Amino acid sequence: MSKDPLLQPYRLKSLTLKNRIMITSHEPAYPEDGMPKDRYRAYHEVRARAGVALTMTAGSAAVSRSSPPAFNNILAYKDEVVPWIRRLTDACHEHGCAVMIQLTHLGRRTTWNKGDWLPSVSTTHAQEPAHRAFPKKVEDWDIARIVQDYADAAERMKAGGMDGIELEAYGHLMDQFWSPAVNSLDGPYNGSLENRMRFSLEVIDAVRKRVGDDFIVGIRFSADEKLDVGITPEEGLEIARRLKATGQIDFLNVIRGHIDTDAGLTDVIPVQGMRNAPHLDFAGTIRREIGLPTFHAAKIPDVATARHAIAEGLLDMVGMTRAHMADPLIVKKISEKREGDIRPCVGATYCLDRIYQGGEALCIHNAATGRELTMPHEIPEAKVKKKVVVVGAGPAGMEAARVASERGHQVTVFEAAPDAGGQIRLTAQSERRREMISIIGWRLEQCAARGVRFRFNSYAEAEDVTAETPDAVIVATGGLPHTEVLREGNDLTVSAWDLIAGDVRPGKRVLVYDDAGDHAGLQAAEIAAKSGAHVEIMTPDRSFAPEVMGMNLVPYMRSLQGRDVRFTVTYRLMAARRSGNMITAVIGTDYSDHLEERDFDQIVINHGTVPLDELYFDLKPKSKNLGAVDQEALIFGREQPLSANPEGDFALFRIGDAVSARNTHAAIYDALRLVKNI
Repeated sequence: MSKDPLLQPYRLKSLTLKNRIMITSHEPAYPEDGMPKDRYRAYHEVRARAGVALTMTAGSAAVSRSSPPAFNNILAYKDEVVPWIRRLTDACHEHGCAVMIQLTHLGRRTTWNKGDWLPSVSTTHAQEPAHRAFPKKVEDWDIARIVQDYADAAERMKAGGMDGIELEAYGHLMDQFWSPAVNSLDGPYNGSLENRMRFSLEVIDAVRKRVGDDFIVGIRFSADEKLDVGITPEEGLEIARRLKATGQIDFLNVIRGHIDTDAGLTDVIPVQGMRNAPHLDFAGTIRREIGLPTFHAAKIPDVATARHAIAEGLLDMVGMTRAHMADPLIVKKISEKREGDIRPCVGATYCLDRIYQGGEALCIHNAATGRELTMPHEIPEAKVKKKVVVVGAGPAGMEAARVASERGHQVTVFEAAPDAGGQIRLTAQSERRREMISIIGWRLEQCAARGVRFRFNSYAEAEDVTAETPDAVIVATGGLPHTEVLREGNDLTVSAWDLIAGDVRPGKRVLVYDDAGDHAGLQAAEIAAKSGAHVEIMTPDRSFAPEVMGMNLVPYMRSLQGRDVRFTVTYRLMAARRSGNMITAVIGTDYSDHLEERDFDQIVINHGTVPLDELYFDLKPKSKNLGAVDQEALIFGREQPLSANPEGDFALFRIGDAVSARNTHAAIYDALRLVKNI
């Protein structure tokens, strides 16, 4: 028996969990027609196979039609969900992994133009800022119906083989009853805490009557909303005591904060640059004071922190949810004493930000997450070993080198810079984004363990590549900033990269013209603002920095809004001209013929990158495939055909920004799905 605290079993009611690591409820937005079909099952099954003790699905499954599925939620109000749940639970149970599901009514945390286009309902007519819809205030018949909807949904989950359910309170309808900041009802469901908890206790009672005493029922709730008029820590403890007093709640999953705004959500679920495990001690206080089994997750990205949480008795089960999106094999690697091989979660929160923009959850540097039906988490060895040359050691090139070396190939990497990293190394210059460098660091370690040969400070030309007599060449040379975007005066501008790298000092009056909308524009603006400059961030879009997305935008706003920074949307920088020691910006708009001029002493351009593709085109005529990619083969995971040029010497592919300006995830996905078949 291992003495590792994380690997000790835990008894929860009649259920024995084989270790102390869990994946907390979250909705990756993989349902199809509201059902957790094969993709959803495969996502959880691979983590179950790797040894996680408990995986919780859905964040959250909707119990009512009047809870429109804002996050592509599982529709727990449909009977047809039961066989799909059964397939998922059976698959996970085969690996000794328990499975639970989170049930909720979203209340006002949704909108009306999803699902059946029913109005959202809440304890108030006030909109939730994050979702903007104005809800209907619940009536007595709404409450009675929703209580029964919870019971019906719980019964379906039990029929589907779930080991238990978790009722979602924080930010959702239950919490909207509890919170003085939201509840504006009259009568028996508002006022005293007893009244505000009445709805939740009615739900718990109805659920218990339907599923019986042996079925596990827990609740996830905020024990401190951190609002001026909200649930206080003292009231949170009292709520927990009252939940325990029912005798019907088997565990508490503790949250701290509120999620009705992007800023509030980001404090509950911190992103990179924010403190790890900020609410862990608070959850430990709830466990100590209440005595119910206690779960918790909030930026617990590493094994050491998780182990501390269990060893010190702060938690009974520790949630490592985003960490398992980065690496589903965490428990397996702990058990095999390979913790150094765990792919780190870098806190980029690309996963959650995509969901809140209506997308699907994807990990910024594990392209197999959510694609388990087509992409491997463990790379199989190739039957025939080959020589592979990779040119460029940014995220695309490093992933290509990693995958090729895990296939067993002999790999050589050329890199013009003295260090690996490419644009990742640049973005990690920002203190808040320093965790991003682990994307490169982890791959360097994996490559070093497999004998990959790196040739740094080597600007590879075609002759250097062909001298290696490769069987396959991967061009991952990335791109350079595209600043030729004005009709005149391009020579008067600098790139966002120039400021981030420290190659150019910020001016005193700075225009950051950002129509790429990614991190680089805001990073450059923050550098200039921190230097004391007046900064104007301008974009022709309806909103600025759309590629940064909601949760990642929060730290930038906290830094920029207290400084001399102006945000200008729907205006386009047309031209620049020298005016003495200043630069006159000619500013137009796509919406009219309006023009205006303003003076700055520095104009910074963020307009994506232009591919560095000269080497690729030099090598193209010498290749077997003439650089062509069969897109059907690429999409469906088949080996690339190489018959275009029978006289060619090697297969040739280019990936990442060497093709077009995209993002880190796209670059890594390019590499994985191409190289896994070489």
